[in-house]
Amino acid sequence: MTFDFVPVWKQVTPALGKELMAFWRSNRAIADDSAAATRATQAVCVARNEAGAICGAGTAVIKVLPRLRQPMYYYRQFFAKSMRGRSQLIPFYQQARKALQDYNASLQKPESLGILIETENAKLSSAYHHAYEPAFAATFIGYSPRGTHMYVSYFDGAVLQQPIPLRAPVAAARAGHASSTPATNSATNSATTSVTPGRNSGRS
Repeated sequence: MTFDFVPVWKQVTPALGKELMAFWRSNRAIADDSAAATRATQAVCVARNEAGAICGAGTAVIKVLPRLRQPMYYYRQFFAKSMRGRSQLIPFYQQARKALQDYNASLQKPESLGILIETENAKLSSAYHHAYEPAFAATFIGYSPRGTHMYVSYFDGAVLQQPIPLRAPVAAARAGHASSTPATNSATNSATTSVTPGRNSGRS
């Protein structure tokens, strides 16, 4: 079986959005229509099978971790069962990463420095356990509050932007931790606390 990877970042039409919603619903990935509609607008790349049907999708949304204070794409991808176990994980990710990197390279000021990856799947965490994973071009940065591995993959030539201010509650919490615990613990415990980077913020 062969698959076709199609970049769709910033090119999601209403028809494709409905197709993605149906794909996630039929595979019991995202049952809520409102959440699925929002995720569809974040599509980076889709995979189609020989019949032209969607069998995989990657999405991204801007997030800022308190430990980084830099805008990153929080990236997720989902495959239908027909696409799993066919050595498509890395090639699909690499295509999606290229689409995001090329888009940012075209901007006068990049909206993201790279990709943030959270390995929510236990099998993936056990398969990819190095501090640096060449296949993903990603470096381990710690654990999320859920205990999952977190990696960042910076785009070529990424330059640090002005640090994004922390929300007041987050800053206060970090100050409290600093007075009673080592700084490394404070950074790890707040791994996925949301920070508002302007209009692009939000969890999905």
